[in-house]
Amino acid sequence: MAAVTAGNGAGSGAGGSPEGTGGSTGGGGWRRPHGPLQRHYGPSTAEAAEAPPDPTDINGPHFDPEVFMNKVRSECPLGQLLAREAALGREIRALDSDMQTLLYENYNKFISATDTIRKMKVDFRHMEAEMDDLAANMAAISASSARVSAALQDRHRRGAQLAGVQALLRKLQALVEVPGRLRRWAGTEPARALRCHARARAVLRHYRHLPSFRAIEDESHAIMAELAQRLRTRLREEKLDPKELTECVEMLLQLEEPAEELSEEFLSQAGTRLEAELAALEAELPAADPSGVATTPPPPASDILDFVDRGSSAFVGTLCQLAGSYRALFGEDTGRLEPFAATLAARYFALLERRLALERGLGDTSLLVRALDRFHRRLRTLLELLPAGADAAATLVARAARERVDRYLRALQTFFLGCLGDVRQALAAPRPPGKEGPGLPDLLATLAASVLGQLKAVLAYVQLFTARDVAFASLPYFKGEFCVTAVREGLVVAFVRWLCRTARGFADGPAERGAPAAPPALLLLLARLCLDYENSTISYILTLTDEQFPPQDSGPAVTPGPALCAEARAAAQRLLDHYVQVQGAAVAQMLRKSVETRDWLGTVEPRNVRAVMKRVVEDITAIDVQVGQLFEEGVRRAQSSDSSRRAFSVYSSSRAPGRYAPSYTPSAPMDTHLLSNIQKLFSERIDIFSPVEFNKVSVLTGIIKISLKTLLECVRLRTLGRFGLQQVQVDGHYLQLYLWRFASDERVVQGLLDEVAASAAHRCLDPVPMEHSVVELICERG
Repeated sequence: MAAVTAGNGAGSGAGGSPEGTGGSTGGGGWRRPHGPLQRHYGPSTAEAAEAPPDPTDINGPHFDPEVFMNKVRSECPLGQLLAREAALGREIRALDSDMQTLLYENYNKFISATDTIRKMKVDFRHMEAEMDDLAANMAAISASSARVSAALQDRHRRGAQLAGVQALLRKLQALVEVPGRLRRWAGTEPARALRCHARARAVLRHYRHLPSFRAIEDESHAIMAELAQRLRTRLREEKLDPKELTECVEMLLQLEEPAEELSEEFLSQAGTRLEAELAALEAELPAADPSGVATTPPPPASDILDFVDRGSSAFVGTLCQLAGSYRALFGEDTGRLEPFAATLAARYFALLERRLALERGLGDTSLLVRALDRFHRRLRTLLELLPAGADAAATLVARAARERVDRYLRALQTFFLGCLGDVRQALAAPRPPGKEGPGLPDLLATLAASVLGQLKAVLAYVQLFTARDVAFASLPYFKGEFCVTAVREGLVVAFVRWLCRTARGFADGPAERGAPAAPPALLLLLARLCLDYENSTISYILTLTDEQFPPQDSGPAVTPGPALCAEARAAAQRLLDHYVQVQGAAVAQMLRKSVETRDWLGTVEPRNVRAVMKRVVEDITAIDVQVGQLFEEGVRRAQSSDSSRRAFSVYSSSRAPGRYAPSYTPSAPMDTHLLSNIQKLFSERIDIFSPVEFNKVSVLTGIIKISLKTLLECVRLRTLGRFGLQQVQVDGHYLQLYLWRFASDERVVQGLLDEVAASAAHRCLDPVPMEHSVVELICERG
């Protein structure tokens, strides 16, 4: 360092000589100056080219501060570095000052005062000597700085040791204060006391072999044991919300209380709270009648959506929160949690099912669907805890949907019965003179449209259960079984079959004692309704149902449409047959009474057609009009050219009166009977109660056959005189004049009336018939 300083001083002296700048003069043999100026301005270009690059040369062009500093730090001790730093700083300042002074004061003197060079050389030598002294002083100062640095380092080490001792003292003081802090915080801030004890526990255990630390540890354990006892008491005796319960059990676990006992107490406390939630829900439900007598429960205080909301937010939310806390506290072991949660969930499902059972009315189906959808959505968290509960939840939703479908079926049935009641009332209502009520076509159209419209509305309501935005609609039940079993089969097909059975019941079911029989017009109307169902309505309903509730390919079997159509046709056939029987029985009753109440032996010679025969024709005409309103005309057999003028005889058409009358005497009664039996062998057999076809002609033919057959059987049971036989002859001819046009085959009417005449002749004591011209005259006048 002294050499560097001396060099700097010499350089300063040489730099002030004129010879130093002009090497060509050669005066005095001066060497090229190597001083501060040269180091300041750097070496010449030639020297720089000849010298190898040295990045540690502070005066060289290739100087690299980073390399230089790394070398100095690696080679020099700290004291030397500090001294070097101070010296370099002073050197730089001195060089700057010298250069400024030389350049400023001596520039003109370089040119004019050559004599001063020698003096400057002397001064330069003096400066070198002074610089040597300065270097010596700097070395002394550097040694002194090293001593001071060592002293400072020693002081720093002692300060660090002192700080460590102070920190240790503070830790010891904190350990000493642990019992006091625990005692202060255990009552008000137990969580803070636990954190304090957790921080001190490891140290106390490590130094437990020391009596002082053992005393602190024992006192701390006693305080924490007392805290654990208070937490236990709180856990057993107080009602804690889920957050407080979790915190209390968590603190007990931190106090190393037995996890087995804590899990039991946790579930017990949680069960108490959840039982309270279930009790609050159950309080909204009507109490069960202990007597077992079925009574109508009062309406619920709130709607089903509100009940599900409160159950989901209160019970389900609390159960999920407690289950999550249990798993966080005691791990994934659910050996106790799953049975505990399953029992409570089963009770909740039972309460919800009881509440759903109170939805006896149809009400707003969208409200029920929203409630079930919300129940299913909010139950997903619980199902993560209880995978086995998914089946129970899905079953509950499916049962509720099926119950609502069943209620819709009963509502449809009630609606149909109400419509039938309206139809019966319209048929039975008295009509003021000149004012007619609705005809059978209008009543039929109103009934069919009302029932079909109600069925379509029900399908629209039921379709809410399978809407895309409903969560439970994705369940397999609602994709397959609900659409087929519940809706198509359980609602639509069941309703159609019930409708057919109900309609047929008016014909098959025995009338209750005192109950009014169904009016014949109602039987005719229901027969037409069932026939329309068989022709078009059933196909339309099934197509609409399959569009709204498409069945799955692998789903359960469905009832084919032709099977339902066959049931509807069978019901229509039975109703129409019963209508024929009822109307035929009504006409036959009039004929029977007219035969049974008359004295056929003592009657007078007939002058008029009896009034009952006119009433029969009027009733048959009214029936013809009634049936014609709902059924087509039908096909008749070709009539003979003179059907209305055909002679009606007490003998059959195969035997003329003139041929057999002379030999017809009471002494030979078997001749007429034998001839009648022979005629029956060759005549076409008439089936009185054969099924009728769905047309007006067939219906009227059936009624006429029943009426005339009854007349025949009644005549066979009477004994007639001459005038009685003639009265039968007149009545029969009158019926022949008017009834043939209603029948499908006039030979049916002719054959039955021939049998009535033959029976009357067979039962007559004096079989003398009336002249045909007289009979025609009486009938035309009548």
